Order: sequence, then C-alpha cells, then structure tokens
Amino acid sequence: MSYSSFSLKALLLGAVLALPGLAFAAEPAMVKNGVLVDHQGMTLYTFAKDADGKSMCNDKCATNWPPLKAESTDKGVGKWSVISRDDEQLQWAYKNKPLYTFIMDKKAGDRTGDGKMDGAWKVAKP
Repeated sequence: MSYSSFSLKALLLGAVLALPGLAFAAEPAMVKNGVLVDHQGMTLYTFAKDADGKSMCNDKCATNWPPLKAESTDKGVGKWSVISRDDEQLQWAYKNKPLYTFIMDKKAGDRTGDGKMDGAWKVAKP
C-alpha cells in the first residue's frame, strides 16, 4: 500500500467515525425572527415557575405546554442542556430554562402562548 492510499483511507475512516458525533452536534432549536423555534418552526417558550433547570410543568400543564423532548443520546452543548423531568422523560433547556411548545400554536410562527398565566409563559429568546 502506498503512502497516499494509506493517507486517503485514514482520512476516510476518520470522516466516517466523526459522522455520529456530528449528528449530535446540531442544536435542538434555531432562531427565527428573534425567538427560539423547534425544527418545525414552532415557537418555544419558557415558564417563570421553572427554576435551576427543573421543570415545574407536569401532567395537564405538560399536555398544554409540550416539553421540547430530548433523547437519551442527546448531550448538552454550549448554552443547551438536557434535563430530567418528573415523568422521567428528557427535555431540552436553554440557559438552564426548560423549553416548551404551546398546544394552541397551530402553525409555524404562531406565538399565542406569549404572556399566558399573567405573564408566566414567555417566548424563548436567545
């Protein structure tokens, strides 16, 4: 085997091994029009009663305000973290604030949850 074919094989092997890591490097949400949205473009919210990376939105609350679900293979990066919920599910948090969508938002860009519950629910911003 020549040096150049060995180098090419090593480079290709390195690229293949890096691919799984790249899949987890993507952030769980993005910024659109100044707010955080999930990958379907649905507005994300924070809840004022949440504290220190703990979700206080459970049961009926979580039905109306679905948590931004994380998978067991997801890892936090930068300002993003994965928290454990009381129902043992995993949820994404941004700057230690758990993130949710709102059941009444019907299409990408809707922000009908902003200010609900006397302002406890706020559109999440970067």
